[in-house]
Amino acid sequence: MIEVHSRPEANVPGAEKVVVRAAEAALRQAGRAPEGVDMTVVLAGDDEIAELNRRFRGVDSATDVLSFQTGDEDLTGELASYLGDVIISADRARAQAAEAGHPLEEELALLVAHGTLHLLGYDHLEEAEEREMWALQQAAVQEALDARA
Repeated sequence: MIEVHSRPEANVPGAEKVVVRAAEAALRQAGRAPEGVDMTVVLAGDDEIAELNRRFRGVDSATDVLSFQTGDEDLTGELASYLGDVIISADRARAQAAEAGHPLEEELALLVAHGTLHLLGYDHLEEAEEREMWALQQAAVQEALDARA
């Protein structure tokens, strides 16, 4: 199950549907069935994500998305299916959507897909990795937006 938590300062009413669609689409694009996978997506403000970025990455600024994998340890029981947490700055999402000239919903889908792919072990440090991750990410965003009711 994909849990979505929206902090009051994020102020993104109705975001849960696009967040879940984008996470499920990213899982499918990466060859994972969304059923049986658990993760949490938190929509936060710049202050919270800046603190997390400082604490866990040593970077003293806000960022658009952070992903926290559960780790390499063998999890059993209820936690065996838990991928981890994705934290998104709603403030950064709004600014990036305006800069790119597309709706906030599309930016949220992009950030959720990006964070979910990181939970699955994808990265973009090298050019070949980046091409693969970006292709999966774009396909997931398109799938999520096409699935709008």
